Amino acid sequence: MAAKSSLNPWQLHCARRTVLAGGVIAYPTEAVWGLGCDPWNQDAVERILELKQRPMEKGMILVAASVEQVRFLLDPLSRVLQWEAEQHWPGPITCLVPDVLEQIPDWVRGRHSTIAVRVSDHPVVRDLCEATGMPLVSTSCNPAGRQPARNIWQVRRYFGNQLDRIVPGALGGNRKPSRIIDIVTGKQFR
Repeated sequence: MAAKSSLNPWQLHCARRTVLAGGVIAYPTEAVWGLGCDPWNQDAVERILELKQRPMEKGMILVAASVEQVRFLLDPLSRVLQWEAEQHWPGPITCLVPDVLEQIPDWVRGRHSTIAVRVSDHPVVRDLCEATGMPLVSTSCNPAGRQPARNIWQVRRYFGNQLDRIVPGALGGNRKPSRIIDIVTGKQFR
C-alpha cells in the first residue's frame, strides 16, 4: 500500500487548478523531481519542452494514479499485452504501450508509435492525477544535460519563477529513474 500524501487539501486544490488552467508544475516522484502538465494542452507541453530544451521528437512519460486512468490506452490491446503492462503497476516501472488508436497527441508521444506510461505508487503523484482526473505529463525536472533535481532547492535553481507551481513533498525511496520496458518486445531501455 502506498504511503499517505503529504499534501494538504489546499495544496492539492491549488495544484489541480494550476494544471487544469494550463500551468506547469514541479512535483516529487519516486526518484527525482518531475515537471508535469495536462498532456492534452499543447501550450503547456511546449512550455515544458522549452524549459528543458528538449526536442519534441523524444516524447515524454505519462503518469497515472491507477490502471483505470490509462484503461483507454490498454483496451485496444490484446489481453496478453494488457496483462504485461498491468503486472508492473503500480510501481516505478514505465511501460512503452502501443498507442494503436493514436489517442495521445504527437507533442507528448514524439516520433514514437508507443507512449511511455507509469502507474505510480508515489502518494503525491497519485493525488495529483486523482485530483485532476487524468494522467499527467512527467519528465525529469532539469534542463537537458543537467542532473535531475533531487530537492526543492535544485528545482528553484533550475527554473526559479518559470514554473506556475512547485508542489511540496518528499521523493520516494528509489535512487534511479524508473525502468522502461517495451511491453511488446520485452526490451528494457534503462
